[in-house]
Amino acid sequence: MHLAAIRFEIDESYIVMMLKVRELHPELAIKAKNELHEDPERIPESIKILRDWIKAQPHLKSRTDDQFLLAFLRASKHSIERAKQKIDHFYTLRTAVPELFKNRNVETSNFLEVVRLGTGLILPNPLGESGPRICLIRPGAYSPEKYNIYEILRPGSLVADIELIEDDNLIVSGLVEIIDLENLSMQHIFQSDAVFMKKLAAIGGDASPLRHMGTHFINTPGSFEAMFNVFKGFLSPTKRKRLFVHGDNLQSLYAHVPQQYLPREYGGNNGSISEIIQYWEKKILAYKDFFMEDEQYGTIEELRVDRNHYSENLFGVDGTFRSLNVD
Repeated sequence: MHLAAIRFEIDESYIVMMLKVRELHPELAIKAKNELHEDPERIPESIKILRDWIKAQPHLKSRTDDQFLLAFLRASKHSIERAKQKIDHFYTLRTAVPELFKNRNVETSNFLEVVRLGTGLILPNPLGESGPRICLIRPGAYSPEKYNIYEILRPGSLVADIELIEDDNLIVSGLVEIIDLENLSMQHIFQSDAVFMKKLAAIGGDASPLRHMGTHFINTPGSFEAMFNVFKGFLSPTKRKRLFVHGDNLQSLYAHVPQQYLPREYGGNNGSISEIIQYWEKKILAYKDFFMEDEQYGTIEELRVDRNHYSENLFGVDGTFRSLNVD
C-alpha cells in the first residue's frame, strides 16, 4: 500500500496529511475525476469528516481506515452526506442478515466445498486497463438438495469485502455481471423466496458501495425472456438499459464483453474456471483473520438516535430484527 501525500488548504494554512490509500492508475484517476467528481485535494478533509461522524454515532461501529472510507466516497461520487448514508446502510444490513455476515469461519469443510463449486467468480482481468471488473455467476452449478441459498452466497459476500479493500477498478469503474443460467432448475428458483429476494435487493442497492454497470444473462431457458421483459417493465429506464438477455448466443455477449475477457470455457483467455476457483480459495483463506475481526462491526439499533426509513424496514421500533416487509 502506498502513502499518498495530499495537500489541502484550511484557514489559509496548508496542511499535509499522509493517507494510507493506493495511488490510482493514471487512466483510473482520469475516470475518477470525470465520472466521480474526484478532487485529490479534498480527499483528506472528506475522510476526516466521515471518520468524525462515525465516532459520533452511538449505534454505529464501522471501520474507519482511509481506503475503506475512500471507497464509500467514490461510490457516492464524493458526496459526504450520501457516503454517510451508504456506510450506515452497509452496516445496518450486515446486522440484519447474519446468515451472510456472521460466523464467517472460512476453514470449515462445508464452506470450502461451496467455494470450490465456483458459483460466483471475479475474473482476473477487468474490462480494459481502466474498465469495470467482471463477475461470472453460475447459479446452476450447485445442488439445491445439498446447499441452501445463504451457504452459496456466503463466499461471494467475503469476496466482495476483499474487493472493496483491494480493487480500484471495481470501486471506480464498477462491476459487469455475467449470469450463466445453464442447469438452473425450479428447485434453485424455489430457494429464493420473497423475503430473500428483498434482502438481496437491499444488498445490491443502497447498502452497496459498488456500481453495477451491466448484467448479461446467458444460456437462458426458452421461457425466460418473456418473463424477463415483464419484470423489466417495473424498472427505471436507466436500469433497463443495463440488462441484456443473450440466450445461448455468445456472439451477442461478445458485442458487450469482448471474447478475450471471458474465461477459457466461454471462448476467452481470462483464466479457466478451475484456476479462478483456486485463486479465490487461497485469497479467502489468507483473509481469515480479517473476517473474524470484521465481525465486531455493525449497528446496535437500540442506540440509534435518528431512526430512518431504511432501518425501520429492517428492524422493528424496538430495534430488534424482523423479517423484511414484502410489498
